[in-house]
Amino acid sequence: MNRGDLPTIPKVRTGRMQGWARISLAVCGAVAGLAMGLNAQQKVETEPFDVVILHGHIIDGTGSPWYSGDVGIRGGRIVAIGDLSGASAKQKIDAQGKVVAPGFIDMLGQSELTILVDPRLPSKIYQGITTEITGEGDSVAPVNDAMLAADHSGYAHLHITPDWRTLREYFARLEKQGMGINLATYVGATSVRRMVLGDAKVDPTPAQLDQMKALVDEAMRDGAVGLSTALQYSPAPYAKTEELIALAREASKYGGIYATHMRSEGDAVLESIDEATRIGREAQIPVEIWHLKAAGKANWGKMPQIVARIDAARAAGVDVSANTYAYTAWFNTFSAFVPPWAHDGGDAQLIARLKDPAMRARIRKDMTSSGKNSAGEDWDNEWQEIPGPEAILIAVVQNPELVPLQGKRLSEVAALWHEDAIDALCDLLIKDKAFTEVAVFGMDEPDVLLALKQPWVSLDNDSQGTSPEGLLGSEHPHPRAYGTFPRVLRKYVREEKELTLPDAIRKFSALPAQRMRLTDRGVLKQGMWGDVVVFDSEKITDKATYENPNQLSVGMEYVLVNGVPVIAEGKMTGALPGKVLRGAGYVP
Repeated sequence: MNRGDLPTIPKVRTGRMQGWARISLAVCGAVAGLAMGLNAQQKVETEPFDVVILHGHIIDGTGSPWYSGDVGIRGGRIVAIGDLSGASAKQKIDAQGKVVAPGFIDMLGQSELTILVDPRLPSKIYQGITTEITGEGDSVAPVNDAMLAADHSGYAHLHITPDWRTLREYFARLEKQGMGINLATYVGATSVRRMVLGDAKVDPTPAQLDQMKALVDEAMRDGAVGLSTALQYSPAPYAKTEELIALAREASKYGGIYATHMRSEGDAVLESIDEATRIGREAQIPVEIWHLKAAGKANWGKMPQIVARIDAARAAGVDVSANTYAYTAWFNTFSAFVPPWAHDGGDAQLIARLKDPAMRARIRKDMTSSGKNSAGEDWDNEWQEIPGPEAILIAVVQNPELVPLQGKRLSEVAALWHEDAIDALCDLLIKDKAFTEVAVFGMDEPDVLLALKQPWVSLDNDSQGTSPEGLLGSEHPHPRAYGTFPRVLRKYVREEKELTLPDAIRKFSALPAQRMRLTDRGVLKQGMWGDVVVFDSEKITDKATYENPNQLSVGMEYVLVNGVPVIAEGKMTGALPGKVLRGAGYVP
């Protein structure tokens, strides 16, 4: 029966007759709806699929145990799950005995520039990452000419000519180029501050704060997923909490998230959690704490207190969650070891101070003293958090003359240059124009594990997408750049059995999708986008090490992004089916 076959219902006036008429209409409508549903089902069954994944152990992302079934994809979306053994398809993937799961979501990826260098992002897809969230405080946009001039060396290092000024323009460049994974970004509070105030240690006037708020508003309409801060890296520490609340309120108007690299991850970590939750409460915005940790030997064993503080905030009604990369070394800019006051005015002023003997002596005194520094600032004194210079590994440099130092410890550099470690740190920053990035061994494994096991903790790579080949392969990144997600599956699921496989997959997929409001990703379900991974749970393994990080993980047999394989039979296809994922406030 179709709608043209429905009988004519006569007009009636009595209540009883009106009731019968309504029932007749409802029955006929239900029959017609059933017919249309059957037609739709027949369409699903008779039209060829683009891809059918057969005989898999489906772990759907929700945390539920695996079940057997097939997954059919058409037009980039999952259109059927069940027994599809008789269906026709352009491509069939035999997943017998393999895990079929949602593509993994990297909650902090850092690939906004390297995706322009190698849009395939091999280090990401070989981990099973199909979506990345990025924009840690200093986002790819907005930018102005002064910022581009100050950051010229970073763009030049990657051979990138920035031809965008807004997120809308950056997204347009990405879509024109194509990309191997999906990407979303926050607007960075640091970027907004630099647009209006530069790198100076100043507070905004009311008019300047209005300018900053307008920039957040524009970025949210361009498609940003929220506001972010990285409060350890200058000039971000100069921002007071009230400034951040005002900016977060703008993001909140558009359904955004407030994500933060907190002001302290060490001695003042509990107070920093309080600041983050205050921002969430007063701006009425969900809070995501990036790379949750207890940093520094003096804080080892503090993770139970950190967890309790976040649990208390959640119990009080603040929507706060976190993520982790589950390694015991963090990775950041080397200049973070220098107190915030020395960064006032930007990198050029920092280098000038490092060259000045009196200023260097003051910097040294601050680094080797506890408590507030000589400017009266509370700061995360990383020098006090590490056992010694042997805990710092030189990772990425810009100056070609310094490349031989990549992979060496600061203690080795100091010995090579015949000076003490702090002088070696200062001289390396001078020679590399403050560009240097380092891995810092400052966390304890029990703290890392406890954070990972929390039900509200997802995963982040906290590293830019990279490749063992070409320009990107010349760098020496943290091994997490290549290994975060497979390492969790190998170490914490398969070997140590600290997580179940379904729970790990939930942390990789449904949990971050829920947090980021990605309502059509993160779960294997009819109607969702076809971001899917197929792997052998007994073979998935990270290969990257601190000594030799540029090694792709192994074990991913298929990785599909929007229904298109970017890895097939364990090999990269070169396809670029990724999409820009815009926030709820996007205005076309």
